Amino acid sequence: MIHYHISYENPLTFYLQIQLTLDVAADAAAPLELQLPAWRPGRYELQNFAQKLQKVVVEDAATNQPLPYRKLTKDRWEVPNAAGRTVRVRYNFYAHQMDAGGSWLDETQLYLNPVQALMYAEGRQLEACELTLALPEGWQIACGLPQTAPNTLSAQDFDHLVDSPLIASPTLVHQEYEAGGLPFHVWVQGEAPLDWPRLLADFKAFSEEQLTLFGGLPVADYHFLNQFLPYKHYHGVEHNNSTVITLGPAELIMSEGLYKELLGVSCHELFHTWNIKSIRPAEMQPYDYSRENYFRTCFIAEGITTYYGEYLLARSHVHTPEQYFEELNAVLRKHFDDAGSENLSLADASMDLWLDGYKPGVPDRKVSVYHKGALAALILDLTLRQLSGHARSLDDVMRRLYEEFGKTGIGYTEADYIRIVNEVVGRDMHAYFDKFIYGVAPLTESLAKVLHTVGCQLLVGENASASEGIFGFRTVVKNERTEVTAIWPGSPAAVALTVDDEIVAVNGRRVDMNLQSLLSGSAAQYEVSVFRQNRLLTVMLTAMPGAGFGQRYIIDKLETADTAQQQGFQQWLGWEF
Repeated sequence: MIHYHISYENPLTFYLQIQLTLDVAADAAAPLELQLPAWRPGRYELQNFAQKLQKVVVEDAATNQPLPYRKLTKDRWEVPNAAGRTVRVRYNFYAHQMDAGGSWLDETQLYLNPVQALMYAEGRQLEACELTLALPEGWQIACGLPQTAPNTLSAQDFDHLVDSPLIASPTLVHQEYEAGGLPFHVWVQGEAPLDWPRLLADFKAFSEEQLTLFGGLPVADYHFLNQFLPYKHYHGVEHNNSTVITLGPAELIMSEGLYKELLGVSCHELFHTWNIKSIRPAEMQPYDYSRENYFRTCFIAEGITTYYGEYLLARSHVHTPEQYFEELNAVLRKHFDDAGSENLSLADASMDLWLDGYKPGVPDRKVSVYHKGALAALILDLTLRQLSGHARSLDDVMRRLYEEFGKTGIGYTEADYIRIVNEVVGRDMHAYFDKFIYGVAPLTESLAKVLHTVGCQLLVGENASASEGIFGFRTVVKNERTEVTAIWPGSPAAVALTVDDEIVAVNGRRVDMNLQSLLSGSAAQYEVSVFRQNRLLTVMLTAMPGAGFGQRYIIDKLETADTAQQQGFQQWLGWEF
């Protein structure tokens, strides 16, 4: 067994003291190599956690004598003379990142994502692990791992250990509910006035809906670890049998807007227990924590999960159809606010998560696997329902994935997913994949068509912002300067303005929080004065309604629907039309 010990001396420094102790066989031929993960599952980019380590010491635990070592890479260490010894590795870890993938230490709590902080011995990732925490009297631990002794957690292997975040605190609040005969735990760190009966009822409803969909839970219990913060925040990360959710401000958790966010992210992260933690791409079977794990199917892992995360809240009657459409319309807005979908496919965008998938990046280069992936999932679900008379749906695809891959531990490939979709619907769906997964075809026509079959419609409205809708550029006011931040390709602004231009006047009138009114007249052209690289220029903007960030798509029910459409609505959402 490999042993880890975590303590801290002064929480004001944010430094944890970490020890790793392991026995090395006397006949070990190769040097001991220690690796700190370079990334964490759930966020597919290199994060270089070694930046947070201070003062690495390697020693013989029996003699307390130092052992020589050297760094092989930025996050890998070699100990050449370890054979036959009990090796102890000590270092400090800086825990000062409060988000759902981070770690945090202060006087009130120890919050740790072990994947950031714990090294593993190369070749020994499958060995059982034990983690002991040195905590003050009266503190309790929220974690998906079993406690085998006071303040001691046990894991089957390194992957199990680092996929189990923990919160240790004297002020943790714990509630529990049951769904499908299994225990679900809700842990809260932070001061939030919660309506526990309502919260537990809603969580139970969407949990049971997911259990019904898949026919069972891949794990024996589940833990929602909530950090409710005193400031505005939103983040969630999935794990083996738990999730961490960071949300704030805490005093507003039960307000309509923030409670909606809590339900949405919680339902989303629970769905990941099947889709990515259990149903895992072949490229991540197992995870390689030392480098990028490229995979082309994040439109399944994140896109389908984003779709179901809100959809199942409606289907379980936690949200009304109207509330669901509000969330769906937010996804539509985020997707159509960017022209990158014309230039990169969903499959390639999955690969590019490792490149710049979580950053704005250069203009109009990429597409979101979350937003377009969710809309592509909606199209597929309604297409399967239409072709089968609602006898089959995306639910059947996910159940097949779970049966064939989730329950067996075998990783799935792109070809596996395409095969299962084809088998579920009983026909070749290559046109769908060619257009929406491997191509860059617009979604609007197919989206409008399939929505119509369930009594809904895709409506188009104009952008109320003159600069965006008529001329195709966006601005932000910084220190009383109106600066261009984005330009729609092919719009009037694309031939006159550039990003970072400071707009100072329109038709000789100074711009001072009045840009939209100055551009809202009936003139065919406008003279715009800008500072570009500190040089004053005058350009002409031609009015062209609808040529920029113009169209706003929203989904709503049809005013009147025939019997088949009303039945389709009920079979899809579980609500009467």
